[in-house]
Amino acid sequence: MPKTILLTGATDGIGLETAKKLASLGHTLLLHGRSQQKLLQAKELIEALYSSAKIDTFLADLSELKQVVELANQIKAKYSHIDVLINNAGVFKIANNLGEGGLDVRFLVNTIAPYILTKTLSALMNENSRIVNLSSAAQAPVSIAALKGLQALSDSSAYAQSKLALTMWTLQLAKQWADNTPSLVAVNPASFLGSKMVKEAYGSQGKNLAIGADILVKAALSDQFTGMTGRYFDNDIGAFSNPHPDAFDTAKNTTLIMAMDEVLTRLDVKI
Repeated sequence: MPKTILLTGATDGIGLETAKKLASLGHTLLLHGRSQQKLLQAKELIEALYSSAKIDTFLADLSELKQVVELANQIKAKYSHIDVLINNAGVFKIANNLGEGGLDVRFLVNTIAPYILTKTLSALMNENSRIVNLSSAAQAPVSIAALKGLQALSDSSAYAQSKLALTMWTLQLAKQWADNTPSLVAVNPASFLGSKMVKEAYGSQGKNLAIGADILVKAALSDQFTGMTGRYFDNDIGAFSNPHPDAFDTAKNTTLIMAMDEVLTRLDVKI
């Protein structure tokens, strides 16, 4: 049965490889990117490979949170239901790591933007739907001050904290949501894959991107992930595993979610 799947960060790296694999299976793809040119190139590439591919494209800069809300609203205006949301887009470092409101771009893109999309688009989903959040093996205890833009971090610390924060709210929302809501999983697609982000961060060519794409397709579609809401899958070992212990700390998770909600209020972002 073909599904409707929203994939963020779909114009290169793991996202593009995942999009190609999903298109080959006949699913309807809602591809997000922050460059109109790269979105068009990705669409044309996939359609050249699979002439019957069903592809819609959406443009948004996920470091601008009101654009994230507008992205969700555009999707809600065009689609009454989506089956899978894959929050794949992520950033390790850019020329200017400070975004709107003085917030670190890693927290904006890697943590808060997926939170907005998850909260808003879950209205289009049901108990058979899935939300797949791209975590990482790099996870470090979260500084709430840094998340709020009150503390500067190194690139590696900001990235690792943003990915643990994503994992924390994923597990917490899964506990809070009712039975008729989509499942939520966090996935480490594998360490040091050959993405542009890994090359920029570590100067390494990295491993085959297909390793990451394959697990995202499984997380989106396979029975292996059925009934696994609130779990963390570590593709470095190819199994469900435990993330950083903080992700199981309800008090820390609740504090994190409250801090994100405070940031949204301060920036006048309504979800």
